[in-house]
Amino acid sequence: MVSDYLHQLIYGYYPYLAGTVFLLGSLLRFDHGQYTWKTGSSQMLSSKNMRLASNLFHIGIITIFFGHLVGLLTPHWAYAPFMSAGTKQIIAIVVGGIAGVMCLVGGAMLAYRRVANPRVRASSSPMDTFMILLLVVQVSLGLLTIIPALNHLDGGVMIQLAHWAQAVVFFQGGAASYLVGVGFIYKLHILVGLTIILIFPFTRLVHVWSAPFGYVTRRYQLVRKRG
Repeated sequence: MVSDYLHQLIYGYYPYLAGTVFLLGSLLRFDHGQYTWKTGSSQMLSSKNMRLASNLFHIGIITIFFGHLVGLLTPHWAYAPFMSAGTKQIIAIVVGGIAGVMCLVGGAMLAYRRVANPRVRASSSPMDTFMILLLVVQVSLGLLTIIPALNHLDGGVMIQLAHWAQAVVFFQGGAASYLVGVGFIYKLHILVGLTIILIFPFTRLVHVWSAPFGYVTRRYQLVRKRG
C-alpha cells in the first residue's frame, strides 16, 4: 500500500507540483529579479577548454531536450503509418546515445572546472555547482536506460513512457498507472528530471527563456573609428 501511494504521489502528483513551480517561479523571478536573470558565464575567469566543453554540453542537451519533447509527446498514431514503435526506439537510442555522450563529456568537463578551478569556484554559488552535477547525473541515468532498452526493442516501454508524459501534459488523469511495471532506472530518470524542473526557476537555467533568436535577423551594426 505504501509503495502504491508513493508511486501515485511521485508520478501522478509531483509532475504538476514541479510544473507549477517551474512556470510561476520563472514568471516571478523575471518580474522581481531581472538582475539575477543571466547566464553567469565564467569564461573570462578561465577559458581553458571552455569552448569545447560548452559546445559539447549545449549541443547535446538541446538535442536531448527536443528529442524527448517530440518523442514523448507525439501520439503513436501520428507516426505509426511511417515507422513502427521498435524503429522509433532504435532511432531514439542512436540519436539520444550520441547526444547523451556529448552532453555527458561536456557537462563533466564543466563540472570539473567549476569544482577544481579556484577562481571559477569562488564565483559560483552552491546552486550553480549542484545544478551542473545534477545534470551530469541525469544524463548518466539517461544513458544507462539504453542498456535495458536494448533488451526490448519492440518499443513497448517507450510507448508506456509516452502515454505517461501525454497523460500528464494533457491532464488526462491516471498518469501514474502507465508506469506500473516500468524498470527502476526509468523511474529514477523521470524523478530526477522532475526535480530539475522543480528547481529550475532558482538556478541560472532561467536564461534559456531568453534565447537570443533576434540575433539571427538583426541587421549588422557598423562600427567606425573616430577621425
